[in-house]
Amino acid sequence: MNKESFEFTIYMIHACANKWNKLPSEVFKKLNESACIKNLLVPFFDILHTQSTEYVVNDIESYLQRQGVAI
Repeated sequence: MNKESFEFTIYMIHACANKWNKLPSEVFKKLNESACIKNLLVPFFDILHTQSTEYVVNDIESYLQRQGVAI
């Protein structure tokens, strides 16, 4: 993970936390345990960082639903 994808990941953790009314630490735990960071945010950073925050949060929600992770 390079600096840009790291900063993007942190930003998206906070964006999800705000939308879901959760602590960033809770969101990080869900994203880390579901491998969302490893399988979605980092590998597709080049595409995702060009999208709106709302779009990426929705994409993360879809990923978590496919993994059977409750938000």
